Amino acid sequence: MRLKPIENRPRDQFTVMDEIRKQILPPLATDLRTSVQEVAVIGGGGAQAATIQFLINGPDLQKLEAIGRHLVERVKPLPGVVDIDTSLNTGKPELSVHVDRPKAADLGVQIGDAADALRLLVGGDQVTTYNEGGEQYEVHLRARAEDRTTQAAIAGLTVPSSRLGSVALENVADFQPGSSPTDINREARQRQVTVYCNLLPNASQATVQNAIQSEFAKLNVSGEYRGMFAGRSRELGRAAQNFVMAFLLSLIFMYLILAAQFESWLHPITILLSLPLTLPFALLSIIIFRQSLNIFSALGLLVLFGVVKKNSILQIDHANQLKETGLSAHDAVVQASRDRLRPILMTTSAFVAGMLPLIISRGIGAGTNHAIGFVIFGGQTLALLLTLIVTPVAYSLFDDASKIRVFGRARARSRDRALHVPESVAVGDRL
Repeated sequence: MRLKPIENRPRDQFTVMDEIRKQILPPLATDLRTSVQEVAVIGGGGAQAATIQFLINGPDLQKLEAIGRHLVERVKPLPGVVDIDTSLNTGKPELSVHVDRPKAADLGVQIGDAADALRLLVGGDQVTTYNEGGEQYEVHLRARAEDRTTQAAIAGLTVPSSRLGSVALENVADFQPGSSPTDINREARQRQVTVYCNLLPNASQATVQNAIQSEFAKLNVSGEYRGMFAGRSRELGRAAQNFVMAFLLSLIFMYLILAAQFESWLHPITILLSLPLTLPFALLSIIIFRQSLNIFSALGLLVLFGVVKKNSILQIDHANQLKETGLSAHDAVVQASRDRLRPILMTTSAFVAGMLPLIISRGIGAGTNHAIGFVIFGGQTLALLLTLIVTPVAYSLFDDASKIRVFGRARARSRDRALHVPESVAVGDRL
């Protein structure tokens, strides 16, 4: 179904999809396995476009089917889970032919000849080609529909015999009706079943994935079966790991650069203390503005980390300059906070105002803009007042800590080495 552009309709696509699930499909598809989901950007439909895909590999197809049904029953009641199903479609009717080898040997029938006869008469096979008008056409041979669609018709098929010329298949084989899967998927030469589902906008993907992993661990006691996430769910997990690595590397690089600029290993810690304070405020802004934690909001967090520390840099740098004029650490940080309050407010207001176009945007791509804009807007605004308080307090505490005897003795030793004065003499002079 192709929807009108978002600016020409009052409902978003997720509301339309939910109405189809609840109002349109139930009376029409009582005996069908249905799903309502976004069209896949690459590939086909079905499980390939599902939000969560859990692949199960193992040797026994019946066991795989049982595990898949159990996961569906356990995960289906979770809030926000819709369209849950498995890729294994069983129930396709089949007729199994079991050749009685002693009878076949007595009648001179080879197993391969019986198999070839069934393949030719039931499935069909190419026997020759036909040329006409410079074109070549394949000629396939196959029994008529009435002679290959029932058990009685297949039992009456003739197979070659070295003793009798030909005999009916029912003389050398037994027949057993049954059912089988429509197709069998494999990965790494192991049979595979995929459990997949979609999520409503307010559902937590991590909660559902953890539930699937937990239930599978309870069933796979012997360890013969292997389960893993695939598709969008796997890529989202990889993206989360990469973002955690990016956050850690950004902290390390920021610390090293600040340490080089301030020529101190202590002041960068004071500045970077403001970064952990922005995380809860960013998450709070996601809740307030009803956004979700996704790749784009994680990008907003990364941008927020790089910007929010500039307030502390302005305060600490000015406080160090005031200390060099003779002011105490307390007076210097108080005066620096007063002097730098105006530029901090101005830069924060300018940065927050720059997010307004992303927040008020509408139409195609507005969801991506909102995910980034609201995180930066809310996180920067809510963390502003707290960082103005925490940075001066941390600066004072670290300055007091530097005056402890251990730090004072270390500083005295470094001064004495610079002046080439023996340590004993310097200590005696101080006493």
